[in-house]
Amino acid sequence: MHSPFLAFAERATTKPDATFLIAPASAALPYAPEGFRVSYGEALESVDRLRSRFADPGYGAGCRVALLLENRPDLLLHWLALNALGVSIVPINPDLRPAELAYQLDLAGADLLVTYARDAPALRAFSDPRVRVIDTTDDIPPAGTPAERRYGEPQDECALLFTSGSTGKPKGCMLSNSYFMTLADWYVTQGGIAEVEDGREVALTPLPMFHMNALGCTALGMIVRGGAIVPLDRFHPKRWWRTVKDSEATIAHFLGVIPAILLQLPETPEETAHKVKFALGPGVDAAHKIEFERRYGIPIVEAWAMTETGGRATTTTACDDYTPGQRCIGRPREGMEYRIVGDDGAPVIRGEPGELIVRAEGPDPRDGFFSGYLKEEQATEEAWTDGWFRTGDLVFEDDAGLLYFFDRKKSIVRRSGENIAVLEVEAALTGDETLKAVAVTPVPDELRGEEVFAFFVTANGRHSDPRTTAEEIVRQGAARLSYHKLPGYAAFVDELPLGSTQKLQRGEIKAMAADLVRQGLAIDLRDFKTALRKGEGQ
Repeated sequence: MHSPFLAFAERATTKPDATFLIAPASAALPYAPEGFRVSYGEALESVDRLRSRFADPGYGAGCRVALLLENRPDLLLHWLALNALGVSIVPINPDLRPAELAYQLDLAGADLLVTYARDAPALRAFSDPRVRVIDTTDDIPPAGTPAERRYGEPQDECALLFTSGSTGKPKGCMLSNSYFMTLADWYVTQGGIAEVEDGREVALTPLPMFHMNALGCTALGMIVRGGAIVPLDRFHPKRWWRTVKDSEATIAHFLGVIPAILLQLPETPEETAHKVKFALGPGVDAAHKIEFERRYGIPIVEAWAMTETGGRATTTTACDDYTPGQRCIGRPREGMEYRIVGDDGAPVIRGEPGELIVRAEGPDPRDGFFSGYLKEEQATEEAWTDGWFRTGDLVFEDDAGLLYFFDRKKSIVRRSGENIAVLEVEAALTGDETLKAVAVTPVPDELRGEEVFAFFVTANGRHSDPRTTAEEIVRQGAARLSYHKLPGYAAFVDELPLGSTQKLQRGEIKAMAADLVRQGLAIDLRDFKTALRKGEGQ
């Protein structure tokens, strides 16, 4: 099978009565309060109808269609139907602000957006005459340019996913059918404690389908193995264990923040009445991992990958024991070549940290990787050096060949699994006329892994009421930035540390921010930004 649709069609034809999508009533999904259960056969009928609806107006290979459908079943059904035609999807983060949404649609060249409701929050202030917005029941308008081919091939673009790097605006990663099938293959063949049995698994995820983890691992992995998918709208701590139990999930997906939150809840009988065999949870704090596994009886599998590397260059701890205390990301998969190098490009001594660079074995080092950054050929080539993809992640290797995450070289904040470009946040906040300069950096956060910290230099040099001023800056920034990108901490300084070439000293501001948080001297804006998200801080 060379595409998600063909893999799905095979499963739906051979096992039509098997459960494809499920959500129990206890999940309390706002659009399905009674829950749902959809078989592979029922889903195939819906996919075939959708495929015809898009084929008739001319959609096919070379087209892109944006989907603002959250984690609802409609997203997966549309993805498979469009994939059957060779159409690439652009799944949209529902938390995007109008300017962010406009940027992504413009870069993608997507003139059609399908949504569950045209008054969805992300669309209320969005207006672009070039983009046709329809809901799932509307007639589908003609394709801008009718496609000559209405089927997909291995190297056709399957999805355009956005990922934040270190250069400001998010980049559009072009991901092929081959990319997704390689990613799903890695996921279902990790083995060890992450053994995925054919036709017997139920994978639950609260992670968004606009990321490669949920779309390529959970969803497509279950399709490849004939399993069921439990697509939650988001993580809800108080009903998590009941949902896990009622769905009969055998696999759970989450990020490092989720165990930290769950461990704060009082014990309940439901928390150990589950059928979960393992959880895939990258970035879990070592202490939380130990306590989570002891309390809930669920082993956590650590892994490493990037949107750019997909399943060709990835690691897992599924088959190895290691001493907790450091973030072990596991053993590289078969078919992945890697080196750990210093700034000079030379390999470092084993046990010493260096940048991880990766490629595929064989004649094509880019096989199974992303196809490139859309409309950014130079950035794509800069990411590859002498046939190696530079990850920007610092790791070290032990004598057993296991890799351990050390730090990142790139200017990003990794908050609850989201990559946030500090340059994008700085640019958005600098638009406040009261500010002379802004510097953003990550700081450690027990629940979220990292939080956004902003240093402000005011234009007039005065800030008699720092908290009120900081809140106003963040409130203004909320019009341009998604909730998760807003500063959780802030501080006012007279000047920023600059080097001899007037370049911002990123390492120094990172240390300054961590020290201020540790001493309790930073302005804590975490509750304020949460209130803004709920509409209480307006």
